[in-house]
Amino acid sequence: MSGLAGRKALVTGGAAGIGAAVARVLAERGAAVVIADLDGDGAQKLAAELGGEAWAVDLLDTAPLESLRLDCDILVNNAGIQKVAPIQEFEPGAFRRIQKLMVEAPFLLIRAALPHMYERGWGRIINLSSVHGIRASAFKSAYVTAKHALEGLSKVTALEGAEHGVTSNCINPGYVRTALVERQIADQAATHGISEGEVLEEVMLTDMAIKRLVEPAEVASLAGWLASDDAAMVTGASYTMDGGWSAR
Repeated sequence: MSGLAGRKALVTGGAAGIGAAVARVLAERGAAVVIADLDGDGAQKLAAELGGEAWAVDLLDTAPLESLRLDCDILVNNAGIQKVAPIQEFEPGAFRRIQKLMVEAPFLLIRAALPHMYERGWGRIINLSSVHGIRASAFKSAYVTAKHALEGLSKVTALEGAEHGVTSNCINPGYVRTALVERQIADQAATHGISEGEVLEEVMLTDMAIKRLVEPAEVASLAGWLASDDAAMVTGASYTMDGGWSAR
């Protein structure tokens, strides 16, 4: 696989979970990595480990992003949050926060990164979507809406960026072994009226043919390939890594 020496990567939500795994893979392949995260200490710790940089940033504060210019060659939009509740009980403010973090912020970061990518004639935008970007689940109206919107943004970016050497793709995992998923277990148990021990088998993995969580390193391996020159003809695509969920 082609190396990434001389490339600069920005990974949002990069201090832990999928983001940290992706940052490690990109760094291993030679990229200079910027870890962007609300957890500034966590970002700094991982950046020091990888010889990269840390950017402590609250992506819910989108106003400063409107005038931002990024000099990254690889942008990984990974930061996300979740809330589980029926639509009639879903707080409008929580719905808006999820759209802001998972749709508006990626749009603004892509907007900030494209001029540099166009100037260099090379760029990779990798959007961490979800199986919920192509399928729906009850009680996740905001998350499903945001991931579907991210899919559309990614495809438009692919069409506009093609003549400039810029690709844009989505990765669509099922449930990944991260803190975000672990926090959902209690919410799912309360919503469905079952024990936390039953959530994994009866809710999270019920539609997956392979009955286990996706590992962050598996997602990161795909991100590493999408960032490489070997994936130069891959754009506007959505790569499922869902254990067969979307095959149904």
